[in-house]
Amino acid sequence: MDFDDQINRFGTHSVKWDMMERLYGVPADKGLSMWVADMDFRPPACVQAAVEKMAAHGVYGYYGDDAGYREAIRWWMQTRHGWALDPDHIFTTHGLVNATGLVVDAFTQPGDSVVLMTPVYHAFARTIKAADRVVVECTLALVAGRYEMDFAAWDAQMTGGERMLILCSPHNPGGRVWTADELRGVADFCKRHDLILISDEIHHDLVMPGHKHHAMPLVAPDCADRLVMLTASTKTFNIAGAHIGNVIIADPALRAKFAARIMALGISPNSFGMHMAEAAYSPEGAVWVDALVAYLDGNRRLFDEGVNAIPGLQSMPLEATYLSWVDFTGTGMAPAEFKARVEKAAQICANHGETFGAGGESYLRFNIATPRARVEEAVARLQSAFGDLQ
Repeated sequence: MDFDDQINRFGTHSVKWDMMERLYGVPADKGLSMWVADMDFRPPACVQAAVEKMAAHGVYGYYGDDAGYREAIRWWMQTRHGWALDPDHIFTTHGLVNATGLVVDAFTQPGDSVVLMTPVYHAFARTIKAADRVVVECTLALVAGRYEMDFAAWDAQMTGGERMLILCSPHNPGGRVWTADELRGVADFCKRHDLILISDEIHHDLVMPGHKHHAMPLVAPDCADRLVMLTASTKTFNIAGAHIGNVIIADPALRAKFAARIMALGISPNSFGMHMAEAAYSPEGAVWVDALVAYLDGNRRLFDEGVNAIPGLQSMPLEATYLSWVDFTGTGMAPAEFKARVEKAAQICANHGETFGAGGESYLRFNIATPRARVEEAVARLQSAFGDLQ
């Protein structure tokens, strides 16, 4: 678990590093890639061993007999989150963006509206719009530097054409761990407006010390008849390229409807991802995650201290994820100017805030899941790029 090892990812078909210069103009030879949400760390040894075992066997046929895979998911959710799920309620998808597309397809019709609490993970809106549905942006309230839900304002926005709400819990990009009361508020909102509730909890294992994630089925069991859970091992263990995710549905009617769409679309699992996820959801994987979160917490403290020392910049307190959401409003600069300073002067590649929807325009998102020396370098570069504000 050497998280300080600086692995050279150039030339490995890495979106995060090999696409940095083409998409953002940040030079590959000098740039720091802090955009795409994957980590610059190797996964736990148990995952690597599972892949090596497959390679040693040398036959890559269809995956069958998934009882061990389902049991690994059940064990992880029970052990890490206190959630006793039924393994028979699990569907396997090609990651959670694929899962988002499938649930939108299964539970809404073209022209229907889908509610997002913005700013939020940009793939949600992209997928909804591509499916010829309408995105309804319910903007999160910024209170004392952190996001809060504003149900009264959102109630007033509803028109009756909404069919679904997609929740990001914990929140990306703001890093909020929603409280049990806030989550019950979401469930009540969905009941009032008769919405299917999709709870994307992909970051649920990456919670900073002092905070606790609440799985939606535990805090709002009375919303089971409208609840669809999305979880994955990919974010937790840095195996996003495995394209493996879980759609977990307790309600029989919803489950049957989703199963029919899976069958109609010919969805079947990727065997590499199945083996990797089963290996990851294990006691050895749990030890690795605990060490990872401790390391990320150290990176968080370092990055926040350095960024918040720059007049006009403010990073939102990070309660979960490894994605720092930095507000540049205090600089008085237009987005084009602060982006130019970050990308041209500091030579750092970060996600543009407006891609996350309404409320994100003055922000950039920085991925701090990288060796600490790179975080230190990023802080130094930002302080230099905005040095005239000191």
